Amino acid sequence: MIASCKSYHDYKMFQTDTSILVDSVERLRNKATSEYKIEINDVITLDIYTNNGEKLVDPNNALTDGQKTAKEQPAVIKYTIYSDGCAHLPMVGNIVLKGFTVYQADSILTIAFAKYYTEPYVKTTLLSKRVIVFGPDGGKIIPLEYQNMNLVEIIARYGGIRIDGKATNIRVLRGDLRNPDVQLINLNTVEGMKLAYMDMEPGDIVYIEPSRKVFKEVLSDVYPLVGITTSVATLYLIIKTSTN
Repeated sequence: MIASCKSYHDYKMFQTDTSILVDSVERLRNKATSEYKIEINDVITLDIYTNNGEKLVDPNNALTDGQKTAKEQPAVIKYTIYSDGCAHLPMVGNIVLKGFTVYQADSILTIAFAKYYTEPYVKTTLLSKRVIVFGPDGGKIIPLEYQNMNLVEIIARYGGIRIDGKATNIRVLRGDLRNPDVQLINLNTVEGMKLAYMDMEPGDIVYIEPSRKVFKEVLSDVYPLVGITTSVATLYLIIKTSTN
């Protein structure tokens, strides 16, 4: 029984006694106007339109020739930022994007593609910024689809906190995994809800502690031992009875 009770706690992750909110976390929370910078190994997609994005607002040429002919959407092609900071793109070749924001990348690529397109409009989408969530439903990778996504939105995309999850014990780990900054958040309180609107950063880890039924789990662990003991005792009684 003692061993079973100990194993009940083994599933818990990222245990800490207090909320550790160091200056680096507070500083990141207040970066409301900042934008993500493109880094090495990031993945992007491009949407390129001519005439300053005419096709984007008029995809079926309704404003030009009145015809509404649906066109098959092309497959999404992904481009990686390599170790030299460049993305190898069709027609324009290697373009340095490392260190630039998505908005700046749009401007750089607009100039590059202007050699081949009339008044190009370029929309860059960054795919590799994501948050990892662990919880009752296992682990999931949630992409940061836009700037300033907060913890509440991340939890909602994970599937929410169901009856088998603890809203009182949510951990956010940030920074170097060898010495991460950890914050405990309790969504049962108003103060905890305020903290939950912190802006998520790429690479953050969110842990929603599962809610477990101790007695049921301990009984499940002990049941095999009880079954073996009962079988041995029954066999002993049978042998003893047959001997007599």
